[in-house]
Amino acid sequence: MKTQNTLPKIMAILFFIISIVSCQEDFNTIGGDIVANDSLLSQLDNSQTVVAYSRKLAPVQTNIIPVSQLGIYNDGTFGKSTVNYITQLLMNVPNPVFGDSLGQEIILDSVMLYIPYFNNNTTEESITTYTLDSVFGTEPINISLYESNYFLRDLDPNSNFQDPQYYYSNQGPIFENNLLQNDLFLEMEDFVPSNEGHVIISNETAEDGVVTIDTTTIPPGIRVPLSNNYFQEKILDKEGDPFLSNNNNFKDYFRGIYFKVTSNTDNGNLFIFNPQLASITLYYKFLRAREDSSGNPVLDDDGVAIIDTIFEEYILSFAGVNLNVFDNELSPEVASAIASPNVSEGEENLYVRGGDGIITVINLFGEDLDQNGVSDELEVLRDKDWLINDANLKFYIDQSKIVGGKTEPERLTVYNINNNTVLADYFLDPTSGDEPNNAISNHMGRIERNSHDLGVSYEINLTHHISNLINKDSTNVSIGLITTQNVLLNGFQKLDTILDPNQNLQTIKTVQRSSVISHEGTVLFGNNTLDEDKKLILEIYYTEIN
Repeated sequence: MKTQNTLPKIMAILFFIISIVSCQEDFNTIGGDIVANDSLLSQLDNSQTVVAYSRKLAPVQTNIIPVSQLGIYNDGTFGKSTVNYITQLLMNVPNPVFGDSLGQEIILDSVMLYIPYFNNNTTEESITTYTLDSVFGTEPINISLYESNYFLRDLDPNSNFQDPQYYYSNQGPIFENNLLQNDLFLEMEDFVPSNEGHVIISNETAEDGVVTIDTTTIPPGIRVPLSNNYFQEKILDKEGDPFLSNNNNFKDYFRGIYFKVTSNTDNGNLFIFNPQLASITLYYKFLRAREDSSGNPVLDDDGVAIIDTIFEEYILSFAGVNLNVFDNELSPEVASAIASPNVSEGEENLYVRGGDGIITVINLFGEDLDQNGVSDELEVLRDKDWLINDANLKFYIDQSKIVGGKTEPERLTVYNINNNTVLADYFLDPTSGDEPNNAISNHMGRIERNSHDLGVSYEINLTHHISNLINKDSTNVSIGLITTQNVLLNGFQKLDTILDPNQNLQTIKTVQRSSVISHEGTVLFGNNTLDEDKKLILEIYYTEIN
């Protein structure tokens, strides 16, 4: 009886020892630096120094981005942001012939501008219902369209045309000084995006002269008529001219369209769109003598040649250079808070905002007092035999300083400021294949909200990053924290460091591309807050193996 009771205990002890040895073997297999889900051995360290502060970004590069913005946004915290837009048009078919031959008389029926919104749709009983996506605000704005006389380059002449030409968010005055003021060819007043689709009626003439009228519905977007006279003179009348012979000539001839937005109030609306789906379509018609299969004229009963009306269209796409310019009226409270950040001790509050906005800089593990290139706290950790189970930064939201709810950004993103790269945890996140709202959520979690839909916190997991710092002697870089619209939109945009308003601070050369199209912002508790429960700290869960 005694033996029967003892044996299970011995077996349990042996199993536990074998488990530990197996775990150690697994550690060696993966590099000896991370232990996952080992709560029996895990200990918490939250004593490491974290210093975080916020600062205004330098003007940000806004071209070479797959999406664009247009409108006015005011979240009640950061102030009013006006986002204008300039596009370079391209001919879908260079060197066009309008009609059957050069010089044929053409009648321009209409010219339509179309910029579709992002949307989701459902269809029931042949009726499609659209729900707008990436549209923010409901107050009306005014949109004016001008022909631009500023030539937008693809390549930078200062690099012997080897590098792309970069355009920045602060260049609005340059573009506005190069508008052809007499060529205001559209003014939309009191514009608010609608979720209604557009019904398109098109005509097509068959070989027998029968005209078929088709009706289709296209997704919601800006769809408005432009001046027939303007495009008759600008495009149709130039048939056969060198201006239309190729797109290089065309880009110099028709240098682009500038979209300028204004509002009668501090509020408005803003939407994000894909410029590759936007276009200007010229609908025109001409006369053609009907022919039989042998190419001979078809005559009516009186022996007169039958003439048909032929309907055609010509498309100018937004496929050239596209970029946004920003005019931000930062609130006095926020401007004052980030004017002179405490870079050595950190701040009580942290501010982040997208666009050409505000970034938070995070430095870990304190100072390098012995000046050997490694912070003293990190040196101590490297001398310990720690295997990292988990490491995270948790940012609590200061609801007393924001207008909470739906205006709060759903995601924040982090990156390596020193080397302009994402952190190791980004590529090792198992959720990378999910939809953007849920992707990379182990590394950069979605906002945690309370029962009133107000934001509580964001959690950034840095397990692999911290493990590499401690066990692989990786460089302890500064971490940038900013808002994002799409964590899967990887890549970086340059900053115009020459015009950086914070020349006395650490140079930041780039920002994540996904933040440039993010209009939202939030306020967080920093490492220097008096609220101990919401202070920014680094939590490291580790296993000490010796």
